[in-house]
Amino acid sequence: MLKRFSNFLVLFSFFLNSVFGPNVAWAQSAGLFLPEPGAMLAQSPAYMPVMLTGMTVHADNPLLFDLIVDTGDTGLKPGTVDDTAIKTESEKISKYFLASLALPEKDQWVNLSPYEHDRILPEELGKTLLGRDLLAQDYVLKQMTSSLMYPEKELGAAFWKRVYERAAKEYGAAGVDIPTDTFNKVWI
Repeated sequence: MLKRFSNFLVLFSFFLNSVFGPNVAWAQSAGLFLPEPGAMLAQSPAYMPVMLTGMTVHADNPLLFDLIVDTGDTGLKPGTVDDTAIKTESEKISKYFLASLALPEKDQWVNLSPYEHDRILPEELGKTLLGRDLLAQDYVLKQMTSSLMYPEKELGAAFWKRVYERAAKEYGAAGVDIPTDTFNKVWI
C-alpha cells in the first residue's frame, strides 16, 4: 500500500509540473541585486575585488592544492572577524576557477542579445555559479554601455557625433542613414 501511494505521489507531482511548469525565476531573487531594466547607471570608482592570485600544488598529491587569494580593495583583513567574509568570497572564486577548468574554453561565454534568444549561454555553463554571475555581469555591462552611449547625455552625444562623422566619412551620405544598432554589440 505504501509503495502504491508513493508511486501515485510521484506520478501526481510529475503531472503537476508538466501542466503548470516551473516557477519563473528572477535574478534579483538569487541575491544578485541587479539594477532595474532601463535604469541609467553611473560610473563608479575603480575597485579591485577578492581575486585568485596563485596556487600551491602539493607534490605528494597533485589533486590537492591551495588557492592563494588577494583581498583587493575590500578592506577585509585575514585573522580578524572578516575571516568568514574572506572564506565566502574565496569559495566563490574557487568555484569560478574550477568551473573554468572543467568547461571547454569554447563554452565560456554568455550572450544577452535581444536578437539571439536561443543563444544565451552553453547548457553546462548555465549549471554553474560562474555562468550565473557572468550573465549578471553581461546584464550590467549592457546597461552601463547604454547609459554611457545615451545620446541625450554629454558623453553619449559626443560618442554618436563621432560615430556618424566617421560613418559619413567612410560611406558618404549612406553612412548617415545606418541604424544605430548596427554600431554596437557588447558581450562577454
